Amino acid sequence: MSYDLVRGMYDILPDEIPWWTLAEEAMRETARRYNYREIRVPLVEHTELFTRGVGEATDIVSKEMYTFPDRGERSLTLRPEGTASVARAYLTHGWQTTEPFQKLFYLGPMFRYEKPQKGRNRQFHQYGIEVLGALDPSVDAEVIAFAWSLMELLGLGGLRLRLNSIGCAADRAQYREILRAHFAPSIDGMCDDCRRRLEENPLRILDCKEERCQAPIAGAPGSADHLCPDCAAHFAAVRDGLDRLNLAYDIDPRLVRGLDYYTRTVFELMSSDLGAQDTLIGGGRYDGLVEMLGGPPTPGIGFAGGFERLVLVLQERHPGEVEPERLDLFLATLGEGGRRAGMALATDLRAFGVSVDLDHRGRALRKQLTQANDQKARFLLVLGEDEARAGRGKLKDMDRGDERDVALDPEALAEAMFPGCDCGCEHHE
Repeated sequence: MSYDLVRGMYDILPDEIPWWTLAEEAMRETARRYNYREIRVPLVEHTELFTRGVGEATDIVSKEMYTFPDRGERSLTLRPEGTASVARAYLTHGWQTTEPFQKLFYLGPMFRYEKPQKGRNRQFHQYGIEVLGALDPSVDAEVIAFAWSLMELLGLGGLRLRLNSIGCAADRAQYREILRAHFAPSIDGMCDDCRRRLEENPLRILDCKEERCQAPIAGAPGSADHLCPDCAAHFAAVRDGLDRLNLAYDIDPRLVRGLDYYTRTVFELMSSDLGAQDTLIGGGRYDGLVEMLGGPPTPGIGFAGGFERLVLVLQERHPGEVEPERLDLFLATLGEGGRRAGMALATDLRAFGVSVDLDHRGRALRKQLTQANDQKARFLLVLGEDEARAGRGKLKDMDRGDERDVALDPEALAEAMFPGCDCGCEHHE
């Protein structure tokens, strides 16, 4: 039997990990600067969380979720997105009463059954932030500023912000009817999905990418022109906040985002450097989501982006800039006495924070030296029977090529390799 990868799933290999680490660390560092706390929600949730929160008429719920019954015949789903789970956690832990204002971020895998393509798989990884408990437009501006800061920290330029408001629930209901009337005369010439969406939720038509649907979409009325006074004032304040932060934006009157929980502010952050597939981050407000899940009225806003897309962009834009961490020391051992002494010394050095490797296959010295070069070790120490008995050996600096006589003592070796550091921490630059 051949054990192949499940379609749409993939392995992240060791040589790729440094790029992922770069992106993850940038996310964590930006979260630290903006004072967001990390939350880790389960991979599996009750299906109703997504059918109620995300919306049964969305493509995610109707076509893409991995849903299955457990042994108790309860319907469970692998999470397809993070916001609904964070809102559920907000209620599960009583934060609506004890700590109603929350600034949170998350990293982790999501699952959607869709056609695999470059940078988009059935298991994918998202980073995102959520702010719950504040309706003030300054929060909208901060969330967008967070996204912008993250991309700048990663060295991605040509940033462009698409911005819109789709209003409150009443505005959305009115706008749906306006769109239904607009698309009705053209619907027979549009795709099957759009014909279905006309009845279920005509806002989804605005997300369609089919060529034959673009002309009616281009002529559709914009949501920002149909806002109630409160929502119009909120949108004006968001724009004023972005102006004060010197963050440029384009108003896109037909930007609606793809999930039913969105309200008021919606946005996408793009990079003009990336060609057609230029969207990096998307997000917006979801002021009714917590209430929809059984909690009190609670405003919320956030964004999410895909790590796969981000890693591909980083690899394309900054080739050669990210290298795996180097091995500090390779111990080449000779004879049984050298092997035993090497194992003990490696263990002691690791306790000092030094990264150490040695041969476990009984290979000749020449092969071990090749391994040290392949692993780009900073230092090499050959440890044979004589060195083990004498308690001393030759430490070679692999970059400079010079050698020095050293005691086979972990503290002395650490000091010889990294002078001035007495703790063996990540000091090795």
